[in-house]
Amino acid sequence: MAQAETTSGKGRQQSARSSGWVTDWPALAACRTTDPDELFVQGAAQNRAKAVCTGCPVRTECLADALDNRVEFGVWGGMTERERRALLRRRPSVTSWRRLLETARTEYERYVPLEDNDLTAILDQAI
Repeated sequence: MAQAETTSGKGRQQSARSSGWVTDWPALAACRTTDPDELFVQGAAQNRAKAVCTGCPVRTECLADALDNRVEFGVWGGMTERERRALLRRRPSVTSWRRLLETARTEYERYVPLEDNDLTAILDQAI
């Protein structure tokens, strides 16, 4: 996997995807410097936790990992445990969320170049 780091105008490091899937996604995650206790919350606090995922360059990889490993707690890839359980119930035949989301992203990017990880559009297309 070829990958490069670029710096945005605000001085933040961003992942430049030159091809494919990021396997070392935790190193690039927007939440990597967040207190983990802020991501494992309940109720209305989950919306604040999900906001951390907005614009994360590896949001799709994170979500696929959580779905493939049936992670039960916390916000992963912008989805709560309840949202992930509902998705797993709706799509019980999916054996690899990574493969499904990676394929959906590739197909989506053929038609609409992504400036960042537009998980909503990718999921809408995949589900």
